[in-house]
Amino acid sequence: MKTSLFFLPAIGRKDEITLGQAGLRPDLYDRMLAELSEQAVLADNAGYESINFTEHHFHIEGLELSNNPVLLDLYIAMQTKRIKVGQLGIVLPAENPIRVAENIAMLDHMTGGRACAGFARGYQRRWVDVMAQQTHGIHGATPDAPEEIDAANRAAFEECFDIVIKCWTEDMLSYDGKYWKIPPGDTPWDVETTNLYGAGVENGILKAVAVLPKPVQKPYPQLFQPFSATERSIRWCAEKGVVAVLPPLHPKLEKFLIAAYAETSGKPLGEGVAVLRNLIIADTDEEALALAQNSAVFARNAWFEPFGFGRGLEDPDTGERYPFEDMFKNGAMLVGSVDTVRRQLDAIREQTPVSWVFAWCYTSLLPHKHMMNSLELFATKVNPELNGA
Repeated sequence: MKTSLFFLPAIGRKDEITLGQAGLRPDLYDRMLAELSEQAVLADNAGYESINFTEHHFHIEGLELSNNPVLLDLYIAMQTKRIKVGQLGIVLPAENPIRVAENIAMLDHMTGGRACAGFARGYQRRWVDVMAQQTHGIHGATPDAPEEIDAANRAAFEECFDIVIKCWTEDMLSYDGKYWKIPPGDTPWDVETTNLYGAGVENGILKAVAVLPKPVQKPYPQLFQPFSATERSIRWCAEKGVVAVLPPLHPKLEKFLIAAYAETSGKPLGEGVAVLRNLIIADTDEEALALAQNSAVFARNAWFEPFGFGRGLEDPDTGERYPFEDMFKNGAMLVGSVDTVRRQLDAIREQTPVSWVFAWCYTSLLPHKHMMNSLELFATKVNPELNGA
């Protein structure tokens, strides 16, 4: 089972964020980057598979300051030697897919083939509505979004995804879609150098373009989608060969989605599926849970519950919430002492047939020394095979 890290780069501790408008403080941002650097170097040496960042904008509240995950990837890659760097994920409906393809291919070259590629649909309307208005004219799609908003968001996402893949795998790109037409029409291009040494032009009219460079990894870096929690998303991931990253879910829903991926992909049960789990290790369960209150629990209540992420923890049949005691016991989190987290990881291996675990790391919200301690203890005491990576 591979273990990767998903960093939620908050800008400060809980007491700093609750003072208000922490995102405006450059000193906190600089401290976050310095702490993140040390955590990444430890993770690199400890054998973790990859480090991944989200994409969000306008977070004046101080949570999830990760507006350019590819730039963060490069920042980390320049300080590490072997760990892969990726995104969970770039929000395609708010992006130019050609630039996305170019940026990740450049990252792949600059890191010596250490890039991963993660793509998301986008749910926070404050920024998706602003950032996507000129490119696609769509909105963020929360779990309870009206059908027409969800459908438009999904259509833009899938079209952008198709374009990114074509950019990486085809020498010359042309495309005729709802949101993108490449070329956009009869674009004149009568340049002698292109006639002699280039391609894509017929009778002085542009017919196709070359998106460069192509990735180092062939046909392209490994693909991920966060955080898949619906049957339609899971089956799409299975059809496209994308690793589906499941957030913490009720066991009934999790089991159903893992089976749906296997059915669609034809792969063994659990292959191509990853789960996301909070990671906090301390000397005792009580200490770890206290640390979680000011990091994971605070972030969940303040920032994820309002967007409907808790619904995945409801029993599909009864609507009852997955009890915390069962989550703690059954591996829905990796929080506790070394012995407890070891048992939680064993529970994941026994009950959840997946090939990948993403450890959710609350940079800044979890004080730096505790984050470093958690990463080291997980690699050396809980899952020591990481050290042989």
